[in-house]
Amino acid sequence: MDRVRDVRTLPKAHLHLHFTGSMRPGTLIELADKYGVHLPEALRSGRPPRLRATDERGWFRFQRLYDIARSCLRGPEDIQRLVREAAEEDLRDGARWLEIQVDPTSYAPRLGGLSPALEIILDAVETTSRETGLGMRVLVAANRVKHPLEARTLARLAVRYRDRGIVGFGLSNDERHGFARDFDRAFAIARDGGLLAAPHGGELSGPASVRDCLDDLRAARIGHGVRAAEDPRLLERLARARVTCEVCPASNVALGVYETLADVPLRTLWRAGEPMALGADDPLLFGSRLAAQYGIAREHHGFTDAELAELARQSVRASAAPEDVRAKILLEIDEWLAL
Repeated sequence: MDRVRDVRTLPKAHLHLHFTGSMRPGTLIELADKYGVHLPEALRSGRPPRLRATDERGWFRFQRLYDIARSCLRGPEDIQRLVREAAEEDLRDGARWLEIQVDPTSYAPRLGGLSPALEIILDAVETTSRETGLGMRVLVAANRVKHPLEARTLARLAVRYRDRGIVGFGLSNDERHGFARDFDRAFAIARDGGLLAAPHGGELSGPASVRDCLDDLRAARIGHGVRAAEDPRLLERLARARVTCEVCPASNVALGVYETLADVPLRTLWRAGEPMALGADDPLLFGSRLAAQYGIAREHHGFTDAELAELARQSVRASAAPEDVRAKILLEIDEWLAL
């Protein structure tokens, strides 16, 4: 019988974590009280809110809660606290590398403008990485419900700050709005500047949105991508191209994409040879962090410790970590499995 090891001690990389969504519930409550922000019970209770974003009303509720939480981040000290606590949570869950995703335009009004906001975020990441030992980088994400020209501005800014720790460029928000091809120029700017392309696709929308990310944005990773399981030919293409899907099981169920954790097609992707990087997405709203996603793979999909170790390796291989850092983490994974 396969030995059951602690998934929290399994070394791994975390490639799908949103900035505000990484916040601890207790921190949100403290900041809201500090700034006099009224929190709805869904955010103040400390329990994950009931969400179902498969229709417009459900997505609007999710976005409203996220926006309220984001409004509580008002100064550099708040940004520093969020980043440090996100790192502490990931270290507790076995992460050795974290790529946190942020749209700096959302924080610019309270932090002195777009460039100052990004610099504050990058300073916080650099300081936290140095002080905690967790490898940390930033993935800048454009908002697909805004004008594509804004995405081009953001891509140029991300490239300009590449040497400060930005490794990728993404596209987030409701994938049912806008076309991927509208953002092709922004992604070309990012890729030409040496950034990894990692747009969202294939969660709220079906396989076509994954295909658009590949064809129009030349994605190296797909945020979510689970709906590719509905199209065997597309899934084969993803696996052959080694385009990693950043799969977030808990959020898939919380948003109503699948009814139960057992319905998330982890095994379908695994059998197809599709690389996966499990992620927590927005723990503040979905109630579970990184290690819990590996627990879901074990409990609801029967992944053995050897298979969980391979999932962790896939997350490391898909990361933007330097080669020597990857090699060290991969060795630690082997050591975890040998225990």
